[in-house]
Amino acid sequence: MGNADLRRLDREIRVTAKKLEAVRRGEWWPLNGSERRAMARALAGGSYRVMKGRSTGRAESQMDSTGSTAEMRLTAELTALHGERQRLITEAARDKAAKKSSGWW
Repeated sequence: MGNADLRRLDREIRVTAKKLEAVRRGEWWPLNGSERRAMARALAGGSYRVMKGRSTGRAESQMDSTGSTAEMRLTAELTALHGERQRLITEAARDKAAKKSSGWW
């Protein structure tokens, strides 16, 4: 394991955390393609219902559901990245301890 691997993982963790915060604020840029399409469909359907003077409850719940799905996806990705970072650190510590006990410096 090198410092480059840790730096790469740290950068990915920062980017993913930034995306997660943006989704929590209701921004669309971190959404993937299918999530964007679902949001656009719900928005179009809600707009149509507003024009007809009807309730937009279903469209709003679809948009909330899509946002929650994106939030769960990004949270899972962030958890996986943290786990991988910890694995690399543990592996490096194990290698360092093995070298030290075998007399290699």
